[in-house]
Amino acid sequence: MKRLLWLLQWLLKATIFFTLFAFALNNQQETRVNFFFSTYWSAPTVLVVLSAFTLGVVVGVLGMVPRWWRERQAVKKNTPPVSPAPKPEVTDGA
Repeated sequence: MKRLLWLLQWLLKATIFFTLFAFALNNQQETRVNFFFSTYWSAPTVLVVLSAFTLGVVVGVLGMVPRWWRERQAVKKNTPPVSPAPKPEVTDGA
């Protein structure tokens, strides 16, 4: 069972890799990204998409840093982390 699961995971990873590889091969045409003041960047489409994805990941991680910092400080102080107020329980009146 464990070997079958390992094989399925390997097949999934190989499928994702070859799908992305085919995407990269099919998107090699030049793309122009226009910025302000008549500046632009020309690169293959796959690099533009990869750059946008990477920038999104970086922004997401940087957006989570304050929360991670608060959680870490709360663990160091052995106090529960600050979380939003719990929602009131809804009863059906019975």
